[in-house]
Amino acid sequence: MAAVTDPIADMLTQIRNGIGARHSRVDMPASKLRVAIAAILKEEGYISSYKIVDEDKKKVLRINLRYDAMGESVISTLERVSKPGRRVYVSVDRIPRVLGGMGVSILTTPKGVMTGKKARKAGVGGEVLCNIS
Repeated sequence: MAAVTDPIADMLTQIRNGIGARHSRVDMPASKLRVAIAAILKEEGYISSYKIVDEDKKKVLRINLRYDAMGESVISTLERVSKPGRRVYVSVDRIPRVLGGMGVSILTTPKGVMTGKKARKAGVGGEVLCNIS
């Protein structure tokens, strides 16, 4: 298996694939950034839960996906914005609004990983990691 050059894109793809295959959960190697993103997804109601599990002396991030009563995924799109080849940084007044406020943008800021809405409130800009709706 090749080394992952973009762990966030890999995380989003694993979630996307899990939703496409109607899995109840997806597992991936854990990192501080992935856990912070999972915490935001949980907080915003896009996943039902997440936890860090020890498997074979490695930390694994286990994300439980969320579906509505009709069996449709709560997440409709997961889009990586800033990539290793093209970083996207925004000032506080340029933070994107996803679907007119219906979706969420996730940023890394000097004050940590947070949603676009929280970054606007905190008055900080940063790197736009991804948009979710």
